[in-house]
Amino acid sequence: MPLPVLDPALYPSQLAAKVDRFKAEFAPFDLPEPAVFASAPLHYRLRAEFRIWHHGDVFDYAMFDPDNPKRPVLMADFPAAGEAVCALMPRLRAALLADETLSRRLYAADFLSTLSGDMLVTLIYHRRLDADWEAAARRLAGELGIGLIGRSRGQKLTLDRDWVQEELEVDGRRLRYRQHEGAFSQPNGGVNRQMLGWARAQAAPLGGDLLELYCGNGNFTVALAPLFGRVLATEVSKSSVQAAGHNLADNAVANVALARMSSDEISAALAGRESFTRLKDIDLDAFRFSTLFVDPPRSGLDPATLELARGFEHILYISCNPETLRDNVAALQATHTIATAAAFDQFPYTHHLECGLLLRRR
Repeated sequence: MPLPVLDPALYPSQLAAKVDRFKAEFAPFDLPEPAVFASAPLHYRLRAEFRIWHHGDVFDYAMFDPDNPKRPVLMADFPAAGEAVCALMPRLRAALLADETLSRRLYAADFLSTLSGDMLVTLIYHRRLDADWEAAARRLAGELGIGLIGRSRGQKLTLDRDWVQEELEVDGRRLRYRQHEGAFSQPNGGVNRQMLGWARAQAAPLGGDLLELYCGNGNFTVALAPLFGRVLATEVSKSSVQAAGHNLADNAVANVALARMSSDEISAALAGRESFTRLKDIDLDAFRFSTLFVDPPRSGLDPATLELARGFEHILYISCNPETLRDNVAALQATHTIATAAAFDQFPYTHHLECGLLLRRR
């Protein structure tokens, strides 16, 4: 799809059209009227990635339109990005242009920011980075008050840290998240905060224990865990499991057992089909699960996980792909009905829509 046109005057009608499509696609499943959570119409993205387009003695930030991928779209500003990113872009460009050590063969610049004001920039090069680059980069990071990473093929130079610290207020709690460069984090911080609040509201009356699959860096785990007796959270990515462990500790969440396992592995373990040494310190029989929480990749739930889900009284499902969500709801229709629904506009001016459902056993 082409690069979006960011016009706040068009945003309400575009969001309404996406919600109408969501409602139409799920009408066969008696979808309740969804709660709709809009994005800020501008400055909503906490991450932004730009190519560096050199022309003559200068360069500009650039993106490429998929409809015309050979033509760079030069950008002095990017209104979708958070205000802190937009404010930094011209300052960073000017500083890089003034320093040949930092600008030579610079290929790309990636920004990772937070609602709480932290900023990390990754500069990507088509050359080996040396001690001169590191000295210049440290001066630049100090002048701009940012974290800085240099990358080239097979090389990563982290000057201080490779993460930013996010803080979100949700239901009166101050939640802290370490978000690592190159790892997944929710790009729209304002909508993410609304997602966490909605998920907590659905989970609050359920009680019992929680099984969470695809927990990532613990984004939902930290928010949901205090509402349940105990939580078993799983994630296949080693770096995400490490980040989740840090975030749980940083928020003093002590009722979560964390396991590095795929969804089909934990399904096999809970069904008694297989045993895993990674679960040797976790007593699965001690859990009394009432609720399954899933936030899967775009492919949705696999058959083994769907079979596992059928045994739960409640399924709290966050989806980044309404098509696979619809397929999963259809597969669960014999055992579960939709109790509540929500639409979260993580990506304004695009066709993408995140959805939330609470499914209850019939």
